[in-house]
Amino acid sequence: MLEVVALSALTTFLLGVGNGAAGEIGKNLTLSAGALVRRTLGRETPLPTGAEERQALAGRVYARLGADPRRDGEWALLVESEPDGTPAPSHGGMPPAPWAFTNRQKVLKQLVREADRPWEGRPRVALLSGPPGSGSTSVALRLGAEYRDRFPDGQYYVDLRDTSGETGPEPAGVLLRLLREMDVEPDRIPPTESGRERLYRRLTAGRKALVVIDHTTSLAQVRGVVPSTPGVLLVVVVSGPPLLLEAERVAVPPLTDRYAKQLVRKVAGPEHAARVRSQLPAVLDRCQGNAYALHAEARLLARGEAGPVAGAGAGASDGDPVRGAAHLASLRLGPEAVRLCRLTALGGWPSISAGIAAAAAGIDEGSSVRLLADAVDVGLLETRPDARYRFRPEIRRRLAEAAVSEYGVQECADAVDRVLGALLKRVLPASRAALPESWRTELPPEFRDGYERVQDGIAVLAAEAPNVVRAVVVAEEHQRITTALWLARALWPLQLKAGHWDEVLPALRDAARCAEENRADERTAGALHFQLAHCLGELGRWEQANRAARAAVTYERAAGHLRGEASAVELLGLLSLNRWLYEEAYDRFAEAESLYRRITAGQEGAADLPRALALAERHQGRALRGLGRLEESRRCLENAVDFFAGRTGASPEAYNQARALTDLAETLHDEGDDTAALTRIAEAEALLTPAAAPHLGYLAGLRRRCEAGTAR
Repeated sequence: MLEVVALSALTTFLLGVGNGAAGEIGKNLTLSAGALVRRTLGRETPLPTGAEERQALAGRVYARLGADPRRDGEWALLVESEPDGTPAPSHGGMPPAPWAFTNRQKVLKQLVREADRPWEGRPRVALLSGPPGSGSTSVALRLGAEYRDRFPDGQYYVDLRDTSGETGPEPAGVLLRLLREMDVEPDRIPPTESGRERLYRRLTAGRKALVVIDHTTSLAQVRGVVPSTPGVLLVVVVSGPPLLLEAERVAVPPLTDRYAKQLVRKVAGPEHAARVRSQLPAVLDRCQGNAYALHAEARLLARGEAGPVAGAGAGASDGDPVRGAAHLASLRLGPEAVRLCRLTALGGWPSISAGIAAAAAGIDEGSSVRLLADAVDVGLLETRPDARYRFRPEIRRRLAEAAVSEYGVQECADAVDRVLGALLKRVLPASRAALPESWRTELPPEFRDGYERVQDGIAVLAAEAPNVVRAVVVAEEHQRITTALWLARALWPLQLKAGHWDEVLPALRDAARCAEENRADERTAGALHFQLAHCLGELGRWEQANRAARAAVTYERAAGHLRGEASAVELLGLLSLNRWLYEEAYDRFAEAESLYRRITAGQEGAADLPRALALAERHQGRALRGLGRLEESRRCLENAVDFFAGRTGASPEAYNQARALTDLAETLHDEGDDTAALTRIAEAEALLTPAAAPHLGYLAGLRRRCEAGTAR
């Protein structure tokens, strides 16, 4: 007889269920746990949300196991079948430290003292702050470079600047970026904030590591990454006033004249010493010890372009050295490049490509490439790791203000409209190319040609996602409502196939609200609420997801769109299924099937009807398993397997066949027919490629459970 599963192991398992691995495999494990909870307790038990409720559920389940040895064994096998432990994180990699680093040793020593002080149960956190351009990021990067031996288990850097909004990502998004920096595989990253925080703490337990969160804008963004282990130092970098964070506060002051001179000489180079000597007093006066401004002016000195210039009045900078440096750099660019920078700055685009800049300026892309390179040379633009560009926030604001002043409101509005049009032209065909058979990627008439030429639709969408999220807001502000809604709809392949739920959620929320407030057509509103519900469900925000899905049903019904209504009802069933509400889920799936069957020959969706019915039957089989109606579950799942295997005349779909076979094996195992279950597992494994490693890993765990069953 198998040993009774330990209460601690059962509690840990249930704490991870639903907060653990993302994607289809995480859901499979969650459903198996829910079905076993129902069999153990003899009643439907919704998936608890909080840690205390899950601990209480573990206690109730454990109390039943002593009197039921067979159930003990089932739980032990299920707990053991969870994917192997905590993934080993990589060592990460900090960006290169700046070589022209001057007079920050005192600040570095403060950071090192925080890393080395007695632990005493107090998290090691340093809040590094200074005015924009002060060099706080440089200090954090230099810490990683100079004191690498103190953090042998990893250095992890997350920059929150390149996001679609002024306030940066939500706390869950910060954890997502950090886990990606640790090279955690996407399928191992939990969908919920609590699950991500739990995984982060497991990854850092007992390790000596440095974590840097740069350009933080709120306390909430870093609350989940405050370390709970003595070997981890968290450095929170803020550009501007410090946050009210319990941390060692480390200010980055302006450079004194002595060290400001050293910085300018380093950057300009010894070959320009004479020019530096003659211009240095004016440079020091303008820059006021600001590291960015000093660096920018030193680069101009090296180009022989520093010194007084026409139009460099005192009011151009309002006493701000960064804005002053931007103004001087602008004066050294040709009028075409200045115009391009100013008009491109208007939209607040997080990721600037040559195409976006060309659209803003109304010029060809080849000219845009040349002008962008000129802007980088004088320091108005920075290059991103992906070879695109970005503005520093304070420079972007300065350029945008100058654009309105110089060109007028109408020309600025036209520039933004051109970028919105260019983004729409780029992402709508990419969306269709990513899911060419899906009715959810339908295109407006003017975009229906040419999507076949897009090589990798997902890659295009991923590259433009931050801009698209930003563009939804900008389009609404410019009263381009139809554009805003189409841009949001184009994100569907990213959330369905690539799991970019955190990234697209702000755009979907804005677009769904915009559709309601502007009385968009019901079909569009239904599609957007469906996308929003799907995204919220994948992130485990169940109540919000249910509200959005119910709204999608209402809109699709009002539009008379049977296929859309059935799909939204089906989504409601999936949301219930993932919360262990099996009876409610089965009712929704049956309702969806009834709606699908009302689609008649010649109606929209008729060609896809057999496949839709097969999927609905598969979902019914999964819900019936949770209800303990195993014979009915088996029949439904066998029908789904036959359909996706092509035995009913449809084209075979290997991946969906493997998924249905996995479900069928689970039901057969619950029935006690482990020999048949093992056969189905082998069939599923034969259909999957090595790229489906998470699914294969799950099947390996299911195989162990079934083999133990045959040995009993």
